[in-house]
Amino acid sequence: MTTAAFTPRVFSGIQPSGGLTLGNYLGALKRFVEMQDAGTHETIYCLVDLHAITVWQDPAKLAHNTRELAAAFIACGIDPERSILFNQSQVPEHAQLGWIFNCVARMGWMGRMTQWKDKAGKNAENASLGLFGYPALMAADILVYHATHVPVGEDQKQHLELTRDIAAKFNHDYGTDFFPLTEPVIEGVATRVMSLRDGSKKMSKSDPSDMSRINMTDNADAIAQKIRKARTDPEPLPDNEAALEGRPEARNLVNIYAALSEQELPTVLAEVGGKPFSEFKPMLADLAVAKLSPISGEMARLMKDTAEIDRILSRGAERARGVAAPIIDRTYEIVGLVR
Repeated sequence: MTTAAFTPRVFSGIQPSGGLTLGNYLGALKRFVEMQDAGTHETIYCLVDLHAITVWQDPAKLAHNTRELAAAFIACGIDPERSILFNQSQVPEHAQLGWIFNCVARMGWMGRMTQWKDKAGKNAENASLGLFGYPALMAADILVYHATHVPVGEDQKQHLELTRDIAAKFNHDYGTDFFPLTEPVIEGVATRVMSLRDGSKKMSKSDPSDMSRINMTDNADAIAQKIRKARTDPEPLPDNEAALEGRPEARNLVNIYAALSEQELPTVLAEVGGKPFSEFKPMLADLAVAKLSPISGEMARLMKDTAEIDRILSRGAERARGVAAPIIDRTYEIVGLVR
């Protein structure tokens, strides 16, 4: 079976767990906008709040973070008229298909998920059942729209492979070709942005040092200061990629520059090769401020009218259900569930 019979459709989601960083922007949001603007696929983007509650969330913070994430999507360039933007809990078809996929997926498949092992750790007995079953709901998020493509980071690629396994098993068990085998889209210069304080670690909202990351809510002064104080080494920048080996902080900053300037890494290295960091950091700071501070400013403006954000999400949920409901109806029919 191929995806040729299915409408070209992109689906992706981000958890509203707060603290969006530059890594979220370059690795996800910027790419979402590019896919929307390309116009080659229908684009559906989701704030996956049901996934967020697989671990404890303060209710007031979850509501705030959901609206702030919606503001970030819009501020980055997602147009709620051209893309479908909504929060997961407003579309019950996600949970409906998630239960069916719980009955298709195998315990062994779930137990092999590296994110389950990482998050549950030695405390697996006290982890929520939702956390264990997270990948089946993720498969439902994707397949309830018959999405043909999903932009993912390397850390989510295993979950997408499981989505394909679930689709294939469902199709085999019921003698149908109803669900597509969704393809991953993994690309980009800076899909994995590293800490500004330690180039060997991923940039993370959970790092105790706020100087390790650029937050999408940071203003121009904060962005510039964090880049000026980013950890580097004493050598000048090289003019070729091979010479970045063993220099994680240099590689990280050059990757960020390449991604923000939308240039290939060799092009950037040809431009900055031989420069000391004292010259390069101001270049990067100016570029980052120019690209990111308008986003943080627009997010702040949008968050002053949360009723409008709620209206946008509600309208997006209506549109999402328009796609998902017929797929759920047919799924129930295939499985033999009387409605």
